[in-house]
Amino acid sequence: MSFLKQGIGRVILLLLCIAVPFMAAAIGSAFTIQEIPTWYATLEKPFYTPPNWVFGPVWTILYLLQGIAFYLVLQAKKVPSTAVPLFLAQLVFNTLWSVVFFGAHLTVWALLIIVVLLWLVFLTIRAFKEASPLAAKLLWPYIAWLSFATLLNIGIIVVNK
Repeated sequence: MSFLKQGIGRVILLLLCIAVPFMAAAIGSAFTIQEIPTWYATLEKPFYTPPNWVFGPVWTILYLLQGIAFYLVLQAKKVPSTAVPLFLAQLVFNTLWSVVFFGAHLTVWALLIIVVLLWLVFLTIRAFKEASPLAAKLLWPYIAWLSFATLLNIGIIVVNK
């Protein structure tokens, strides 16, 4: 019976860890969704902008991977003291980017935020690697997408002078 409780406890922890990045996503989406058919639709976009339908599935996968990585770190025997604060800080900056870019329409400020976000994710990967190399690897698609999103942010600034 204790094995069952331990297994259920791990499942609950996994679900909570996955919920954390999706809560950040929900907050960011509140500022994003209404702006896509309005303000965002009026912007000129760089030629390498993917269709709007790509963003939802990509972000869903990235948030899921973040949650699984967070779970793996919390289950590790040795968790660096910086791992959880860095993970939570990058989620704050992830959400802040949506608020500033979509909510406030401040594309240059959003660029500064995403650069800080990239740095925080890089630091998170380093901290996660100490606890769980797999957790660190699960964040590489996120940093790759953020790098592309940074180029999109720059492109939007340039073509909408």
